[in-house]
Amino acid sequence: MQGQTKSVSFDGREIKLTTGRFAPQAGGSVLIECGDTSVLVTATKSTGREGVDFLPLMCDYEERLYAAGRIPGSFMRREGRPPERATLISRLIDRPMRPLFPGWMRDDIQIVATCLSLDERVPADVLAVTGASMATLISGIPFQGPMAAVRVGLLGDDFVLNPSFREIERGDLDLVVAGTPDGVVMVEAGANQLSEQDVIEAIDFGYEAITELINAQKEVLKESGIEQVIPEAPQVDDTVYNYLDKNCTKSISEVLKNFEQSKEERDNRIEEIKISISSKIDGLKDDNAVKKSLSSNSKMLDNNFKSLTKKLMRDQIIKEGKRVDGRELNEVREIDAAAAVLPNRVHGSALFQRGLTQVLSTATLGTPSDAQEMDDLNPNTDKTYIHHYNFPPYSVGETRPMRTPGRREVGHGALAERALIPVLPAKDTFPYVLRVVSEVLSSNGSTSMASVCGSTLALMDAGVPLKAPVGGAAMGLIKEGKEVKILTDIQGIEDFLGDMDFKVAGTEKGITALQMDMKITGLPLETIGEAINQALPARTHILGKMLEAIDTPKENLSPHAPRLLSFRIDPELIGTVIGPGGRTIKGITERTNTKIDIEDGGIVTIASHDGAAAEEAQRIIEGLTRKVHEGEIFSGSITRIIPIGAFVEILPGKEGMIHISQLSEARVEKVEDVVKVGDQVTVRVREIDNRGRINLSLRGVPQNGGTNNYPEPTPTPVAPLT
Repeated sequence: MQGQTKSVSFDGREIKLTTGRFAPQAGGSVLIECGDTSVLVTATKSTGREGVDFLPLMCDYEERLYAAGRIPGSFMRREGRPPERATLISRLIDRPMRPLFPGWMRDDIQIVATCLSLDERVPADVLAVTGASMATLISGIPFQGPMAAVRVGLLGDDFVLNPSFREIERGDLDLVVAGTPDGVVMVEAGANQLSEQDVIEAIDFGYEAITELINAQKEVLKESGIEQVIPEAPQVDDTVYNYLDKNCTKSISEVLKNFEQSKEERDNRIEEIKISISSKIDGLKDDNAVKKSLSSNSKMLDNNFKSLTKKLMRDQIIKEGKRVDGRELNEVREIDAAAAVLPNRVHGSALFQRGLTQVLSTATLGTPSDAQEMDDLNPNTDKTYIHHYNFPPYSVGETRPMRTPGRREVGHGALAERALIPVLPAKDTFPYVLRVVSEVLSSNGSTSMASVCGSTLALMDAGVPLKAPVGGAAMGLIKEGKEVKILTDIQGIEDFLGDMDFKVAGTEKGITALQMDMKITGLPLETIGEAINQALPARTHILGKMLEAIDTPKENLSPHAPRLLSFRIDPELIGTVIGPGGRTIKGITERTNTKIDIEDGGIVTIASHDGAAAEEAQRIIEGLTRKVHEGEIFSGSITRIIPIGAFVEILPGKEGMIHISQLSEARVEKVEDVVKVGDQVTVRVREIDNRGRINLSLRGVPQNGGTNNYPEPTPTPVAPLT
């Protein structure tokens, strides 16, 4: 089982590609390693199925918790449904791989990446993407690679190649860039309001490293004696296409140039042309060449009609600079935005519409215990900002069964989530867990960016003090030979028939998220930079329209949102607040009817719909954790009496005892002769013994009902209390 290993070193790290050792029955396999992170990637092809008119590519990223020395937390104690992050990595593999397969391929292809070992310094996702290319090349599957991916971080003013999890968290940029010898083929990024130029330089920095990984893959093929399969397209029967070109070009072009019609009218008219030409073909003689060609493939007419429509639309943009709705190439569709569209039982809501794309976003404020626990290989174990995206079939006028969210829904929600995280308030000033849900009510392109815009408005309506509003737009591209046209705010047909879907989100200050997917084998950095820069004025325009709906976050929360108080205690005193078996904290919550969360760092968060109750719980906890010093004077009430003394609550939740000998200057025979339960007394702290017990005294202390002489800590409410 001796395999062949190829190493690539850059930026002080070594990436190893081992082939010929693992998974011998897979079409191709590679073990890709960096540090202690090991990912096994396989690529396998099977014969295509009858009637399939698309590339049935399946990319799966599998996590095994043994990779981090952990046992799954589920009841069954084994991995089940892929966690969200695994689904996102599966998409990360799929997106740069899919455009590199020949468009005519119809065979089933499955790429499986399994994380076998995880080093917290080395994320596995970019290794899996590069490994997918290597495994596919070895398998002999027709593939227009090699392709590789790297991650770029930004620490201070320096770019970092393949940063660790902690460096990603500390840095201002998390960029994944994938590329081929032809150029960049995929970009995925989250950024802390970085300028366009910084992001372009980061992509360039990453692509330089990609070329080394691409060369390493070529060397592995050469040393293994493997010939890369050069995709050769099968001969295409142009009979049907030429017939459609001759008989339909004029009528389709007239529809595409009618800028006054709606999307529905255009779609209906295109469908009428297709039905008409289909009827005309049915009337041809059986020995006609067109009819003979169609008899061999039932989907040939649809596919050729679609190809002709695509060509005419692209020609119109390239040659005339006009889009199907009459907009200029850099023009944004009409925008309508509104906040507070739902009753205030929904903590925050907004409706954002751009053209026919309409998204309803809602924001819900929760307590720290509402954070989502993540049972996966990522070191970050919980999420305090959750963004969900729903795409029902009625949004595109269709019907289909409503199932659990698919990969697309998960991916779009994660993109919107990433776009907003940089502008969320710090947890120590606004400790709410936030959940935003974006309901796509109507879709005609760029729903993910509409979700970003609508969610920003919903959060502001909920009273979340965002650092800045975030807007976004999707950029498109039409490339024919050397002619390249970049489109701003693409709609559905331009996404479907174009070459690029490049989503750019950010504030007026800078970019917060990027996602670029290609349908061609690569794009030069100059073109990517042009698209990023062209998105800036569009984003500025969109933000201006958004601020007309709501320009600042609301000062008051919904009356139905929980009220939180947050403050810090000494972490060593957390046990004091919790008490034996949790009795102390349970008693406080029952007494005040609040919900209390304590983090390991000592941050206490109290949630309640009653502000006074939350403040009472805070006073009790601060009393329990407040240090008492000898000689201090306190006023408190007698809580209980025993034969040798009386107990006094000197602070909320904290008691001290007055020994019978300290009740008076004179001898006291019985405690009840001096005090009884409920009496208000002023006491002095006589001593604190080695077990932490507080001993009090009445001797020499005037009983004037005065308060203690130690200043109370100032409460620090995080959210306004009503």
